[in-house]
Amino acid sequence: MNSEQGPKAPQPAPAAGTWSGRFAEAVDERVKRFTASVGFDCRLARFDIEGSLAHARMLRAVGVISAQDLADIERGLGQIGADIEAGRFVWSIDLEDVHLNIEKRLTELVGDAGKRLHTGRSRNDQVATDIRLYLRAAIDDCLVLVRDLQRALVDLAEPHVDTVMPGFTHLQVAQPVTFGHHLMAYYEMLARDAGRLKDARARVNRLPLGAAALAGTSYPIDREQVARALGFDGISANSLDAVSDRDFAIEFCAAAALVMTHLSRLAEELILWMSPRFGFIDIADRFCTGSSIMPQKKNPDVPELVRGKTGRVNGHLVALLTLMKGQPLAYNKDNQEDKEPLFDTVDTLTDSLAIFAAMMRGVTVNAAAMRTAALEGFSTATDLADYLVKRGLPFREAHEAVARAVRHAADAGVDLAQLPLDTLRQFSSLIGPDVHAVLTLEGSLASRAHPGGTAPAQVRAAIAAARAALA
Repeated sequence: MNSEQGPKAPQPAPAAGTWSGRFAEAVDERVKRFTASVGFDCRLARFDIEGSLAHARMLRAVGVISAQDLADIERGLGQIGADIEAGRFVWSIDLEDVHLNIEKRLTELVGDAGKRLHTGRSRNDQVATDIRLYLRAAIDDCLVLVRDLQRALVDLAEPHVDTVMPGFTHLQVAQPVTFGHHLMAYYEMLARDAGRLKDARARVNRLPLGAAALAGTSYPIDREQVARALGFDGISANSLDAVSDRDFAIEFCAAAALVMTHLSRLAEELILWMSPRFGFIDIADRFCTGSSIMPQKKNPDVPELVRGKTGRVNGHLVALLTLMKGQPLAYNKDNQEDKEPLFDTVDTLTDSLAIFAAMMRGVTVNAAAMRTAALEGFSTATDLADYLVKRGLPFREAHEAVARAVRHAADAGVDLAQLPLDTLRQFSSLIGPDVHAVLTLEGSLASRAHPGGTAPAQVRAAIAAARAALA
């Protein structure tokens, strides 16, 4: 089933719920609407069918159902899967959720064999399994998208390993860096994000099926067989925990919030850099919009939306944490509220990663504007302090001497590199004729030639390592 495809409008079903024998009156229509989840959990259908097939094959292997029952179940679930994929399946709000909708249709198609499918399981462990299967696939998709964005960053960084720009602290000019070095910082953030997603996947990939409602089942099930069939690394070790906790979903949302935070930081920089006050970059027209009243405008809507959607993902994380914090063991209906925040987090993250990678491939760089900006704000002042330290002056004294030189240059309206040698020597007699080589932008970059530094040779090495890691 296409996870983006919504269900058809729910239709009323003549039968009551599977628990109807316990109740003396029908469920109130408002309760049906209030408690139904089929409007959003229908996207779990493919995973529900996968889990049911593995469960049925295990039931046959341990002798709980017959070979004919299994054949009928496989045939019926195959037809249901095809109908869902083709958009022919009619979802009913009266049947509450994806599980009961599929089970009801299966029974209509194959009779009593469909009724036997639920032997040895509960909707509690069934939904926990479906969510884990769904989230495992979603994480795999996210990891592919993270790598694609990393490639886009590396591709843009490589031709700009020598492009000088100002590095900022407090959004004030600090020291010269290269644009390639700056972009590779985001590559590293995304590498850690990928690591967190992989770590989360390992904890997602445990099978809860077999925990039944909360205590396990009296049937002779083989949980390890089901785990192998579904590609899980193992089984959940405690039945109460298996059906009731959603920490794996929370962990994914936390990792997603960090990815979005990193995208938001880069988005903020792209927005600033595209402003005429910076003029460092331009974003391709296809990723921008105009104004309904100001014909000159070119608005960076994509990075602005990513910046905004980060708050949405952060909110989902808080929602899930709050959802779980007061729940006693085991399963509670509260947990129905886990799906919409989780689904929207997946959708928002995947959409943001995909469009960001495409957008970065449409960024053009104004190297001249970056260089001009790097010449402002006395960005090589620290280099002058380091120069004095290397000649024996204690750092604090060097810092003070350079600060006075900066004040003098600011009053004169020139950069440090434009001060004559005699003027510079007024602030320290240790300054010699070679000082102006230290005060150039290229000299500042080249001096930081250690691993992780902004020297172009080190940036090239970082890019080579990144390409090897992404291969």
